[in-house]
Amino acid sequence: MPTFSYKARSANGESVRGTLLADSPLAAARVLDEKALLPVEIEEVKAQGRSVFTGRTRRLSLSKVGQMYEQLADLLRAGVPILRSLEVLGQQASSPSLSQVLREVRDDVAGGDSLADAMLKHPYAFPELHASMVRAGEKGGFLEDVLARLSEFVSRQDALKNKFIGAMIYPAVLLVGALGAVTFIMAYVVPNIRKVLEGQVLPLPTQIVFGLSDAISQQGLLLAGGITAIAIALWLYFQSRAGKAMWSQLQLRLPGLGRIYTMIAICRFCRVFGTMLHNGIPLLAALKISKDSTGNTILAAAVEDAAEAVRGGDPLAGPLGRSGVFPPAIVDMIAVAEESNALDKVLVEIANTQEERTARQIDFTMRMLEPLLLMLMGVMIAFIAIALLVPILRMSSTGLGG
Repeated sequence: MPTFSYKARSANGESVRGTLLADSPLAAARVLDEKALLPVEIEEVKAQGRSVFTGRTRRLSLSKVGQMYEQLADLLRAGVPILRSLEVLGQQASSPSLSQVLREVRDDVAGGDSLADAMLKHPYAFPELHASMVRAGEKGGFLEDVLARLSEFVSRQDALKNKFIGAMIYPAVLLVGALGAVTFIMAYVVPNIRKVLEGQVLPLPTQIVFGLSDAISQQGLLLAGGITAIAIALWLYFQSRAGKAMWSQLQLRLPGLGRIYTMIAICRFCRVFGTMLHNGIPLLAALKISKDSTGNTILAAAVEDAAEAVRGGDPLAGPLGRSGVFPPAIVDMIAVAEESNALDKVLVEIANTQEERTARQIDFTMRMLEPLLLMLMGVMIAFIAIALLVPILRMSSTGLGG
């Protein structure tokens, strides 16, 4: 739904500015009329920071958003009004994009919107999950606590993501280096050696190497175009409903990385769910808010099915266990927590301990991946070397024999 900025006048003649969500300028004018405001100017807001490649609005840095949540919580605890707090943060924000967003959020709140509604107008800055948690905090009167926990949640999520990315850098460099070296050998070295071996009866490995060399050196642009086309087709497919379902399956079942992704998603769910329960949100409402924190449609569906079972009177642990996506150990801990009426504390503890284990598993997986990539690189180079040396040695022995 588009966002519109407006300039209007109130019943007493005061000038009012702000933004709102509406389907069209006419719908925006109707919304203003319902607020007893006379529209003077209505313009659609063009999203800032769009990607050159996809045209989508770039998301703001999670770390900066998390810092903003912490600062806003501190200001509110100190007794600073929400409008003044947003104004101060907008002036002090290190990112121009975040500063602009905070100014617009402040204007919307001044115009009568709740903080959660104002955040929803900027989905590229504030995920819907964050807005849902803020809405719960506003309704329950514990907004400062929710913002502080959101800051902790975001910082932990960002730290785990950065750890995974950092661990992937060296293996990625190795893989790119190996592919670059093989491509160079195939495109420039092998063709020169092939001239020396013309007229010889070549073994199968050498024929394979020469065939790949021909494909790279003569059809390189076509191959690059084909790979690019396949990548674009896959990207478009994964945007569809069937593609998203398949992608969710791959995320959970990919060898090696699937378990890591599953545990990261479950940790997010447990932390958000536990935070909601700790702040007095009813169980079903907390499940509804936290199910989207998993970031995976299969896990979200499992939580939704569990919520339906709980609505029917069943305990939570049973349907989560039957889903097959939650590890038995975590399900058992949730079952014990339900019996002892300490579900909120146990969920946060699960998130803390599992995040530490997942971080160690990431380190172990990456340490195992590095030698495997080195071995793969060695095997590729060795295969090419043997394929080229065998006919050369055979030619040399034939020459010596003659």
